[in-house]
Amino acid sequence: MLLSHGGEPLPATESVARWTVEQVLSLAPDDASRKAGNKLAAAGHWSGTGFDGSGAVWGLCKGSGSKPYQTVVDTTGPAYKCSCPSRKFPCKHALGLLLLRASGDGAVHQGEPADWAEQWLTARRGRAEAKQEAAASGEAADPVDGAAARKRAERRAERVTSGALELEQRLTDLLRGGLATADRAGYTLWEETAARMVDAQAPGLAGRVRELGAIPGSGPGWPVRLLEECGLLHLLDTAWLGRERLPEPLASTVRTRVGLPLSAEGPPVRDRWLVLAQYDMADGRLTSRRIWLYGRESGRTALLLSFGAAGRAPEPALPVGVTIDAELTPYPGGGLRADLGRRFTMPAASVRPDAPGAPDAPAPVPGTPPPGGSTAAALAAYGEALRGDPWLDAWPVTVRDVIPVPSDGGWQLADAKGESALPLSSAALSRPGLWKLVALSGGGPVTVFGEVGHRGFDPFAAWGVGAGCGGRSGAASAPGDAADGIVRLI
Repeated sequence: MLLSHGGEPLPATESVARWTVEQVLSLAPDDASRKAGNKLAAAGHWSGTGFDGSGAVWGLCKGSGSKPYQTVVDTTGPAYKCSCPSRKFPCKHALGLLLLRASGDGAVHQGEPADWAEQWLTARRGRAEAKQEAAASGEAADPVDGAAARKRAERRAERVTSGALELEQRLTDLLRGGLATADRAGYTLWEETAARMVDAQAPGLAGRVRELGAIPGSGPGWPVRLLEECGLLHLLDTAWLGRERLPEPLASTVRTRVGLPLSAEGPPVRDRWLVLAQYDMADGRLTSRRIWLYGRESGRTALLLSFGAAGRAPEPALPVGVTIDAELTPYPGGGLRADLGRRFTMPAASVRPDAPGAPDAPAPVPGTPPPGGSTAAALAAYGEALRGDPWLDAWPVTVRDVIPVPSDGGWQLADAKGESALPLSSAALSRPGLWKLVALSGGGPVTVFGEVGHRGFDPFAAWGVGAGCGGRSGAASAPGDAADGIVRLI
């Protein structure tokens, strides 16, 4: 059984639906790839294109050499294969091919995969099936020596403890000298301290130390902000040093915050998971990908977190708005992070009924947003989450019946009843997605999913008219707000 964008069953005979342009572009690793992919989304660049009912799309793209690039995409992963030398996933050729397919102009015809595409698809799906069978039977691919692993963990814990004690001494020296003079030392001292935490194998502590170094140059009021962050860092240090006395969920959170690796554990949760947001963050050395999911039946929100080397997009990549029937295994602690496990159906996207070449089938039910509340309820949810993780920067929430309005040089989401409001974060104000939110609202109430924290609210997705969120009739539409309901803002 396949699932529509909104999680409703599709007819058993229906092939995997064509992704929308917005969903394809959400997979691009960066803006440059989006622009390059758009340039290749024309039939003149391609030959031998095709797609089948199992979610495969393939084609040959003209390149600078004599041989065209062989590009194939398995949208059930999604996964990509291209003979070009690019290290980006998906590359511009995969994006161009998917955009050409999304246009529905008849340039990509249904048929049997080319031999070179069939070989890759068969091998890939064979590996996926073998992995699922092994997971179902409880087999371990690489048995680990438990005793040796425990010894390595103990040695690392000792190094982290040494680093935490050293960091406590440096914080004490900083307070003795006075926070107001911290800007005179420059950033070198902070970088040296961060390097010591890296040597202690505590990357989480190192990252927080680097953030401290940037505060003295952050503008008026920086001593207060520096004191607040020093207090949180001191709290993390003392929590690590006394972790044996903490309840297990909080102890797991502390281990995560200092940078120790944890594995997903516990019983997997099967559900129909709606992809709410996907975005990448890069720090020059590492690219992290965050994917937010909402379980239609369990009502749970989950975070998929993956990492890749600088310049390479992490896996998996899930288009915003698709629904997948899959198992998620949660991580220990009070957070929402989980690992994506076995998938039971292909991820299905909605098809715009007015698109050229759309199949003669009933239009999918628009994706409805997760249940939400007021802006005051969103702040209360963040406050409750801080009880389990005092170092939490933000918490995922859905706010309903809010209107984006300008405020003091910025923007805020105000309750339609005018009872309270959430200021948008500086990150949200600097992104082009803000105009989509304003256009979708048209002065009327909308539903918005995002993260709320001490820096404000960061919107990731929104629903307007026809998505069951009380949007104003006749409100201006934004790209992506036709049949699929959800509008991607990041």
